[in-house]
Amino acid sequence: MEILSYEWLMAHAQNPDDQLTQAFAGVIHSSRRNKGLETPAMMGLREDRFASLMESYFPGALQNSGLRLSHGTAAPGCEALRGEEFGDLLDLLLEYRSTPDKESEWLAFAIATACMGDDHLYQDMGLPNRKILSDLLEAYFPSLFARNTGNMKWKKFFYKQLCDRAGVNACRAPSCQVCTDYFKCFGPEEGAAH
Repeated sequence: MEILSYEWLMAHAQNPDDQLTQAFAGVIHSSRRNKGLETPAMMGLREDRFASLMESYFPGALQNSGLRLSHGTAAPGCEALRGEEFGDLLDLLLEYRSTPDKESEWLAFAIATACMGDDHLYQDMGLPNRKILSDLLEAYFPSLFARNTGNMKWKKFFYKQLCDRAGVNACRAPSCQVCTDYFKCFGPEEGAAH
């Protein structure tokens, strides 16, 4: 079994049925697989924070992997993950978290990392469906979750929030309801084209 694969991480999981555990395992695995990293994908976290996440959710996994964390900032940090974009997404998520605890911080880093992927956000997080992602967002970022009143696809919603903050209108239509791409932003993600 490949080290840091989803299956390998879940074999070390403290609670394999926990949705947060599944999300962390999915992002670590996906970012390592998609980015071809030589060191563990640390979701932009500093070494000590990543090690703490691993010990909390996958006890003994780092020790059993034989991998060493690189010194300095973690890969895929700001440079590797389109730094400014990653930072803006992270700031948005951290601003809206319900409590300033380490779990919500780790989840914010995981979501921002997964937003750099090419698939739907739930897929880039290694989650089986959008509902699990929505449940996590509602639990850890409830006021941001509540802002998505039209059930916009999450990655598009986050980027729209960033555009709104910057005063940029990247849409061709004056409102979503009259846009020809409406169903690319809203509606079901499972089985839909990206």
